[in-house]
Amino acid sequence: MIRSLFLFAILLTLAAAVIPGAPARQEQTLTVFAASSLTDAFEEIGTAFEAANPGAEVLFSFAGSATLATQLVEGAPVDIFASANNTQMQVVMDEGLVIGTPDIFAQNRLVLIIPSDNPAEIQNLHDLANEGVQLVVAAPAVPVREYTNLMLERMAADCAYGDIYREHVVDNIVSEEDNVRQVTAKVALGEADAGIVYLSDVTPDVVDDVRIIDIPDHLNTIATYPIAIINSAADPALAQSFVDFVQSDEGQAILVEWHFVSVQATEPTPEVTPENLLTPESSPTPCGVPETN
Repeated sequence: MIRSLFLFAILLTLAAAVIPGAPARQEQTLTVFAASSLTDAFEEIGTAFEAANPGAEVLFSFAGSATLATQLVEGAPVDIFASANNTQMQVVMDEGLVIGTPDIFAQNRLVLIIPSDNPAEIQNLHDLANEGVQLVVAAPAVPVREYTNLMLERMAADCAYGDIYREHVVDNIVSEEDNVRQVTAKVALGEADAGIVYLSDVTPDVVDDVRIIDIPDHLNTIATYPIAIINSAADPALAQSFVDFVQSDEGQAILVEWHFVSVQATEPTPEVTPENLLTPESSPTPCGVPETN
C-alpha cells in the first residue's frame, strides 16, 4: 500500500510538470534598436546580459540612428533605443515614445581612415583636400555625418585650413552611406581613398585593411550616445535592467574594449595608440601666424 501511494505521488508530480498552465520559467525577449557603430559592443553586452539574466533574450536591430528613429515613429515594436546622437533621440521623444529621460551611456570620437595601401598617398588631414581624392562619408541625417560637418566647420575657422579647404573636401565626396559601418567597409575594401568614421568602427575584422589618421581634439567632435526605454516596451522592468547593465562597470568595460569612451571616465577622450595610427597636427594655427613646415 505504501509503495502504491509513493508511486501515485510521483505520477502526480510529473503530471503537474506537463499540465498546460503549470508554473514554468518564462522566457523574456528584449528588442533593442541601436546605432550601427554599437554593433560589436552591444552584441557582447547582450551576451553578458543574457548570462546574468537566465530566460532573457536580447534581439538587436542595428542601423543608422535616423533610420531607426523613423521606424520607431512609424510604430516598430521596440523596447529600447540607443542612438549615436541626441538629435535622433529627440525625434523619438518629440513623439512621446520615451519613458522618462534618456541616459548618456558612452561617447565616441571621429577618425579619418585610409586603405592600408594608401593609393592617394594621404599623410595628414591637409591631404584630404587634394584634387582627385575619393572621400566617402555618411548620409546627411546620419549622426556621424553631423559630427563630420561640425568638424569641417571648425577646420574652416582654423587658419591652418580655412574655407577653401572645406570646399575642396566637400567636392571630394564621392559617396554618402546609410550608416557609418558602410563607410568603413568601403575604405577597407579599397573602394575609396578615405572615410570619416568613429574610432570604434576600426574593428578587428578591418584593422589590417585600414590606417588611422587621428583628428586632434580642437577639431574633433565628441559623439554622445543616449539610451532610453520605449513606452511600448513589453517588460519595462527588464528593459531598465538592460539599461542599467549597459551603464554598469561590466557594460562600460565592454564599451571601452571596443574603443568607446566610458561615461565613468575621468578624461573625455580615449588614448589612441594603434600601430597603424598616423599622428596629425595637435594644436590650432592662429590667424596671421605663418605655418612652419
